[in-house]
Amino acid sequence: MAYTSCDMCANYEYDEDEEYYTCAVNLDEDEMYRFLSGTQNECPYFTNGDEYAVVRHQM
Repeated sequence: MAYTSCDMCANYEYDEDEEYYTCAVNLDEDEMYRFLSGTQNECPYFTNGDEYAVVRHQM
């Protein structure tokens, strides 16, 4: 299953100083262009932020 939602990604962190969420991964210029233009279907840096996914898998 391909994930495309930043909201579910562990790299999507809240910046308390700026008061908004940002991606903690440093994208290079080409990756940033693909991200902003919407030409990339899924993020290669997606990490599931669901802490309970492993527990549910083991059940």
